[in-house]
Amino acid sequence: MAPPDKLSNILIVDDSKGRREIVLSRSVYSIGRDPMCDIRLSSQFVSRHHATLVQLPKDDDTFYYRIVDGNLKGRPSANGMLINGRKLLAHDLKNEDEIVFGPQAGAVYYQLKLDSQVTLPSDEGDDTVIRPNLGEGDEDWGAELERHRS
Repeated sequence: MAPPDKLSNILIVDDSKGRREIVLSRSVYSIGRDPMCDIRLSSQFVSRHHATLVQLPKDDDTFYYRIVDGNLKGRPSANGMLINGRKLLAHDLKNEDEIVFGPQAGAVYYQLKLDSQVTLPSDEGDDTVIRPNLGEGDEDWGAELERHRS
């Protein structure tokens, strides 16, 4: 039997402090406003312990994440969460699921296959012309670029 494809689990979080990417690999993540949370959200509408991500195994030796409203002790968040527009207490996350924790606080989950071989694009034909006195004179930029290429 062939080994399972390697998957990368990524959560793109967007809140009042901006957008950031979190690569998920641990078994449990706490999400909320509290400074002790693993994934901290900046919004007055987010509970201190708003949600929990739990890693669960699949039959093919890979895993997925389930998001649960509140903490693992069963205490729900004050405002709940929306997954793909529906208010849910728990959800097994799938690629491109959208999570809303409150106004201006949300996330998108991605589960991406990792290629064993990465192909980098060729830089052939990628020329950069540096001109310190940019904006001075009326020179023909096309002719100047051709001079640098030859």
